[in-house]
Amino acid sequence: MSLPTSLAIYAIVWWVVLFAILPIGVVSHAEAGIVPPGGGDPGSPVNPKLGRKFLTTTWVSALIFGLFWMAVRLHWLSLDMLRPHG
Repeated sequence: MSLPTSLAIYAIVWWVVLFAILPIGVVSHAEAGIVPPGGGDPGSPVNPKLGRKFLTTTWVSALIFGLFWMAVRLHWLSLDMLRPHG
């Protein structure tokens, strides 16, 4: 697997993991009983903790990508396995 391919796969994994992690631990203004500032949406998060979620996304993605990379290097997984035979 080449470096550009690896980086592209890691980027895809990172975004998928980010969208899986974003809703974890979020409390909306409505749930907290707080009026949103400036007429904002009551469903908006009080404190989304984006920095922490980006760090969590990065290490979870690295772990998933590491397992994927190892599976490819050990030939447990390959593109030939995805080709239809017939």
